Amino acid sequence: MKLIIRNAKIIDPTSPFHNQTTDLLIVDGLLQKIETALANPDNIEELQLENLHVSQGWFDSSVSLGEPGFEERETLANGLLVAAKSGFTAVALQPNTNPVIDNQSQINFVLSKAKNAATELYPIGALSKGSEGTDMAEMFDMKNAGAIAFGDYNKSIANANLLKIALQYVQDFDGLVITFCQDNTLKGHGVVHEGNVSTRLGLKGIPSLAEELQVARNLYLLEYTGGKLHIPTISTQKSVELIKEAKVKGLQVTCSVAVHNLVLTDEKLDGFDTRFKVLPPLRSETDRKALLEGIHDGTIDIITSDHNPIDIEHKKMEFDGAKYGTIGLESAFSSLLTVLPLELVIEKLTAGKATFGIKSHSIMEGATASLSLFNPDGDDIFQKENILSKSKNSAFLGSSIKGKAYGIVNQGQLILNK
Repeated sequence: MKLIIRNAKIIDPTSPFHNQTTDLLIVDGLLQKIETALANPDNIEELQLENLHVSQGWFDSSVSLGEPGFEERETLANGLLVAAKSGFTAVALQPNTNPVIDNQSQINFVLSKAKNAATELYPIGALSKGSEGTDMAEMFDMKNAGAIAFGDYNKSIANANLLKIALQYVQDFDGLVITFCQDNTLKGHGVVHEGNVSTRLGLKGIPSLAEELQVARNLYLLEYTGGKLHIPTISTQKSVELIKEAKVKGLQVTCSVAVHNLVLTDEKLDGFDTRFKVLPPLRSETDRKALLEGIHDGTIDIITSDHNPIDIEHKKMEFDGAKYGTIGLESAFSSLLTVLPLELVIEKLTAGKATFGIKSHSIMEGATASLSLFNPDGDDIFQKENILSKSKNSAFLGSSIKGKAYGIVNQGQLILNK
C-alpha cells in the first residue's frame, strides 16, 4: 500500500511531530516521510478528510464478539471491521464464547480467523476451565499460543485459593491475571445499582459493597503472592480509592473503566430499558464523578468500550431476565469526548497496550504505520445508522456525542467509516 495522508494534526506526545499538522507518506506499512506539503510526482493515492487528526492506534482491552458459538450476536470478521471503522487498531478478545476459550486450540482458532483483518486481535484466555471458577485452565499453553492475559469474563473467582495459585503460577512466564470483582453472595438477585433509583423502580439492587469487598480481597491476595493483576471495569468510588492505595504500596495492579460507566448513570433506568442493563451496573452520579477523577489522577489506567453484543431475543424481554451487556465500539470515542479532553481520551485508549505487553508505534519516520484517524470536533446524536454491529443493543442510542472516528491505517490497510 502507498498512501499520502494530507493535512493531519498529529496527537502523540511521544512523537517529534506532536500537535503539528503535516502530510504522512505511508509505503508498505511504514511511515516513510512526515513533512508539510509532500510532493506526489508518482500520483500516489491521497487521503484528505475534514479536520483530520491522527494518533497512535487505539487498543480496546475488553471486546466480546460471539464467535465461536454465538455468531448470531457477532462474527469475528464483522466485529473486527466494526472495530476498525470505530478507530481501533487492536482489540483484546474476551473468552466468553461457546466453547469458552480455555485451551490452546481455541486460541489458535480465533487467531486464524483474524489473520487478515486490519484490526489486530489479541485473545484473552479463560483463567478457569469453562470459566466455571473451579479448576485452573491451561494458561501456559495458551500463553505460548498467543494469549495476552487470563480471566473469566464478568465472572468473579469466588475461590480465593484458585486466584492465589493462578497469581503465583503465571509469574513463571510473566503472565497477567484479570479478575472481575463482584461478591455474588452480596449481589444475590440484584440486577441494577442499589440506590434511590432501584428503590423507586422496585428493581433488586447490586450494592457497591459487592464490588468493593472483592476488590479489597483480590488486592490482599496480590500483596501476598506478588505478580501482576488487572481489575477490569471498576464502577464505584471506593474501588478507585482501594486501587489508588494499592498502587501507593507498590503493587503491580492496573484497572480499567467502561465508557458507559463514565458517561451514564442509573438515572437512565427510569424507562426499564434493558439496553442499560450492564455489568457492573450503571452507578450513581457520585460514582461517575469519582471514576472521572480516577482517570484524571492516573489511578485508572485504561478506558474500554466493554463491547458486548447481545442478540435481540435476550434483550427485548422483561428487565430481570434480560442479559447484561451493551455494544460500545462505535460510540466509544465520540461519547468520551463529551466528558474528557481529547489528549486524555487518546492516552487512555492507547495505554492498555503497555499493560497487556503489546508494542506501541510512535508517529515518526521509519515507524510502523498504526494510526487511528478522527475528527474531535462537531456535536451530534448517536443514532441507529451509527451502529455497525450485528447486534443493536447500544446504551448510547439517543445520546449526545462529539467528534467522529474516521477509521484506521494498520496492517498495511486503510479502513474508513464512510
